[in-house]
Amino acid sequence: MSSSKILRAMTRDGSARAYVINSTDIVNRAISIHKTAPTASALLGRALTAGSVMGCMLPENGDTLTLAIRGNGIAGTTLVSADYFGNVRGYVANPMADAPVRADGKLDVSGIVGGGLLSVMKDVGDEVPYNGSIELVSGEIAEDIAQYYAISEQIPTLCALGVLIDTDFSCKASGGVFVQLLPFPDESIIGKLEENAKNLSNISTKFAQGLSNEDILKIALDGIEYDLFDEIEVDYKCDCCRDRTARALISLGKSELEKLFAELEAEGKEQRLELECQFCDKVYTFTRDEALALFND
Repeated sequence: MSSSKILRAMTRDGSARAYVINSTDIVNRAISIHKTAPTASALLGRALTAGSVMGCMLPENGDTLTLAIRGNGIAGTTLVSADYFGNVRGYVANPMADAPVRADGKLDVSGIVGGGLLSVMKDVGDEVPYNGSIELVSGEIAEDIAQYYAISEQIPTLCALGVLIDTDFSCKASGGVFVQLLPFPDESIIGKLEENAKNLSNISTKFAQGLSNEDILKIALDGIEYDLFDEIEVDYKCDCCRDRTARALISLGKSELEKLFAELEAEGKEQRLELECQFCDKVYTFTRDEALALFND
């Protein structure tokens, strides 16, 4: 079971709400599935961390959020899907994308992302899905998320994200902080939040040193009275299933499937298709008879 958790709080005067997430287990699960290179692990880890928090901000159970980072760098598109409970899944198009470390010793995430767009789609109830996009500011993800909220949703947001990759290429620590101003905030609170933000760099190192979500929250809201709401468990969770995969096969059309099986037969290969979920390590197998029988229903 995942030990990744999100702590939710609000300043006592209602000026801001805060979220702190330790996402280490989520990122390690993603690394184990996608076998990512270190820089790609940092990129996907930051996106998953952000997506998990953004998901738990959704208004109703059943709502979903998709975060897409479409850069022109070697990583290609990074896609993350999250639900109302903060559970998340994702992938990077090129899991082997890597780059030399920067002069400061940190992984060069922006170097594999490049320029491009950050997009957020929210599927909320019966409403038409919301879509918002901005040009990437830095490709380092946290700044881009903050810019998205400022431009697309007009919500001033502090976002700090970090993924620390160990020498064995696993995730040693990962986490993030979101602080969002609410309508009509107190100016003195804004000033304190801006001052505290200077102490939120190297967030993953703080988690690696053993700091808890509440320890990090105390740094973000130092000198500000606040109330804790709750701390919820979040996980890397994929909702793929055989029925959904079958629908994907049906969407190809019967004639296209027959062509695929004909090619397999011509190559002397076994008459079956194996479809692997992009988000997880599940593989769904359909024999020729099973696949073509889908069109009888």
